[in-house]
Parts: sequence; structure tokens; C-alpha cells
Amino acid sequence: MLKPEHIKAISLDLDDTLWPVWPTIDRAERLLHDWFATHAPRTAALYPGPQALRGIRDAVERQRPDLAHDMSALRRESIRLALSHAGDDPQLAGPAFDVFLAERHNVSFFPDALPALEALASRYPLVSLSNGNAEISRVGLAPYFVGSVAALQAGFSKPDPRIFQLAADAAGVQPHEVLHVGDDAHLDALAALQAGMQAAWVNRTQAAWPHAERPQLEVAHLGELVEILSA
Repeated sequence: MLKPEHIKAISLDLDDTLWPVWPTIDRAERLLHDWFATHAPRTAALYPGPQALRGIRDAVERQRPDLAHDMSALRRESIRLALSHAGDDPQLAGPAFDVFLAERHNVSFFPDALPALEALASRYPLVSLSNGNAEISRVGLAPYFVGSVAALQAGFSKPDPRIFQLAADAAGVQPHEVLHVGDDAHLDALAALQAGMQAAWVNRTQAAWPHAERPQLEVAHLGELVEILSA
């Protein structure tokens, strides 16, 4: 059962909690391929479409477990390999990645996200906690947050309990005083519980909870979370 009186701060996942991530990634990959067509045509020909580029990115993830916490390094290395395999200049990986990353930050928020952030930030210190490479400053959310914790900077990713401790540290509280809010049943809700936090699972798809231990709260959207915390 949720204990609102114990909550002194809230940590929030970003991708698929505040915005749908895959439409954003799809656009970024299409834009990257278009950039290759102009600046690295042999790469565009060897990898004829965004799905082919995603394939080499997934292959790099399997081959480089040391980069599992760093989505930017994974993507940059996959771009460098694609350029090299095609015979284009691998030094184009830098500007190509910049094109991808700029579009990756062109997110479309869920309708409930910004009103909920405004309401929550008026009552609690908020900290973003993400395995991804989105930056709250680049999506216009910095005013709502007192801190930001990202796996690529921490050196480890959710579900590692250390990254949840960093979020609590960023808020200036203890883990048991944090409510973590996120969409992923394992990486967010269960991992937060195991790190000593309370957890709110944002279940937008009405999925079945897959674990024995349950979070203190399950909501269909962030507006529901605000209503419960305001009651």
C-alpha cells in the first residue's frame, strides 16, 4: 500500500513514461538514413533503410556489453561501423550522430505528462532517472526537475540499485523517502522496490503485472497519480 506521508521526493523515468519513445526513434533513424543518402551514399546503399541501421545497432549492443549503459556510445559506434563497412569516412559518425540525437529529442509528450509534472513539481523535488540518452534540458523539462540521473553518466543502468541511490542523493533524501514512477515493470517498478523505494507503475497498455512482488501503486496515466497523491 502506498504511504504518501513518507514521500519526500519523486524520481521519474523518461522514455515511455513522459513520451512514447519508439515513434521518436523511428523518426530519428529515418532522418539519419536521409543524411547518409546525401553525405555517405555508400552507407545508405549498403543499409537501405532505418531497419537495417537498427540491425547494426542491435549487433553492436550484443558485441559490446561494456556499452550497455550508454545509448549514445552504442549508437555512435554503430554509425561508425556502418560507415566503415560501406567504405565511407568513419569520421562522419560524429555529425551523423548529432543529426540522430537532435531528432531523438524532438519528443511528443503524452497529454497527461506536462500537467502532471507541473502539479508534482509544486509539491515534491523531482529527479529524472533514465537508461536512455534523452536530456531533460533538450526537451524543455529542466524547470520541473531538481536533478537528473542518467545511466550513461552513472556508468550503470536500471535495475542496478546504485542508480536509484543516485536519484535519492540528487533529491537530498533517503531511498525509502522516494516514490519512483515509471512504465517498465522490471526496470522501474520492481527495481525501485528492491532498491528500497516506493514504486508507481505507469501501465498505459493495461498489461498484466509479471512479478510476485507488486508495486505500491499502479496507474493508467500520470493524471491518476496526481489525483491519488493530492487526495
